[in-house]
Amino acid sequence: MEVRIEESWKQALQGEFEKPYFAALARYLHQEKALGKKIYPPGGEIFKAFELTPVDKVKAVILGQDPYHGYGQAMGLSFSVPDNVPAPPSLKNIFKEIEDDLGIRMSGRTNLESWARQGVLLLNAILTVEAGMAASHSKIGWEPFTDAVISYLSANRSGIVFLLWGNFARSKKALIDTSRHYVLEAAHPSPLARGAFFGCRHFSKTNQILESEGKAPIDWQL
Repeated sequence: MEVRIEESWKQALQGEFEKPYFAALARYLHQEKALGKKIYPPGGEIFKAFELTPVDKVKAVILGQDPYHGYGQAMGLSFSVPDNVPAPPSLKNIFKEIEDDLGIRMSGRTNLESWARQGVLLLNAILTVEAGMAASHSKIGWEPFTDAVISYLSANRSGIVFLLWGNFARSKKALIDTSRHYVLEAAHPSPLARGAFFGCRHFSKTNQILESEGKAPIDWQL
């Protein structure tokens, strides 16, 4: 697998690319594709979150678990789908919370690239998935890599807001130095959480924190 990743991240994570687990991960993906298996997102979009949000631009992190596994959905950004794709249930609930929290109306657009370009790292813990099989790549080596991403940000940046939704994301709190960063925790926006995500007000809270740090708030409206 050719690692096409934004230069600041390439430098930050160079040691990870040289480790045996990453070579095994690349080998696995190559073999799966050679067998004719459909892998999402497309190869050029696996590292899209890094491309749109360089290391020194990260102001907030929204951590997802793994990519959407339906055709045309995954695009390398957690929770985001291309604009011509209907919003999955979790994304619909995210938009509902934004509307309730900020008193704004979302446009119906589903592509979250504008958030990424403003400094929101939309990071999935697992960066690929086999078509139609949720969490199918959860054991192939992505988590050591994305754990290293979180650990790098924790150690080398300050004042980042980490939004951890659901038990899986919250399990990553141990990687974050909470004396240097902010952690907001909530239930997952999935309908399976039975509405427990609603009322978390993470979008206004993130902006309040960023402004207290002298940083520009995120324009969450799409």
